[in-house]
Amino acid sequence: METVSENRAFGGVQGVYSHASTETGTGMTFSVYVPPHEAGAKLPVLWYISGLTCTHANVTEKGEFRQACAEHGIIFVAPDTSPRGEDVPDSAEEYDFGKGAGFYVDATREPWRKNYRMRSYIENELPGLIAENFPADMARQSITGHSMGGHGALTIGLRNADRFKSISAFSPIVAPGQCPWGEKALGRYLGEAREAWREYDAVALIEDGARHDHILVDQGTADDFLKDELKTGLLALACKKAAIPAQIRMQEGYDHSYYFISSFMESHVRWHAERLG
Repeated sequence: METVSENRAFGGVQGVYSHASTETGTGMTFSVYVPPHEAGAKLPVLWYISGLTCTHANVTEKGEFRQACAEHGIIFVAPDTSPRGEDVPDSAEEYDFGKGAGFYVDATREPWRKNYRMRSYIENELPGLIAENFPADMARQSITGHSMGGHGALTIGLRNADRFKSISAFSPIVAPGQCPWGEKALGRYLGEAREAWREYDAVALIEDGARHDHILVDQGTADDFLKDELKTGLLALACKKAAIPAQIRMQEGYDHSYYFISSFMESHVRWHAERLG
């Protein structure tokens, strides 16, 4: 692991780091905020999974999470959204597919299957790197994310309910198998057999038996993507049918931007902190 930058913030350190990933076969960059803490202490970890077109930098620079993380003593980890590099397959004319749009799947179709392994990268490889290099208590982890990253947070959290104490999301894609963004990405990364898509679809995972007692979602009512792509109501219905006590909050007048995310970031960090202990 190499240090790209480190800056003092709210008594802690905001760092950006890079490493050679064995899962994606590329160099990967991620950010970690470590709050002030006593020597030898182990701190809980909150993962933030970013959305379409984003990198680690979007939330790191605009998310306004550091003060809350410093107050509650939480490490904040922000991975990238896809593999990067000149040799990585891409669809440059499409913002919602290819680089910046990994959808947190392990692709099974060519030419994507070699590098587009963001599920294994987030679930397996990067946690090992965090545990090795930071004062992280990996027995206390939670996860959150935005949009495509909200889809990632929900699906990763539901598939690994024993690992994550709590799951939250800002304007997530809740049912990619039922929206244009998701149908495009899952069909091309995984193939046309929709049964293979279900483990990457929060609503389908719940329908198939996945459960978690601590789910929080904030969704803006002025979000241009709400009706066709995000479909928050499908998650609310799935949780109701499964008797999952999810908090799904419709926030009046808020859109899809980081103005929205930063407005509610503190409440998400605090909510996770209560469950991380």
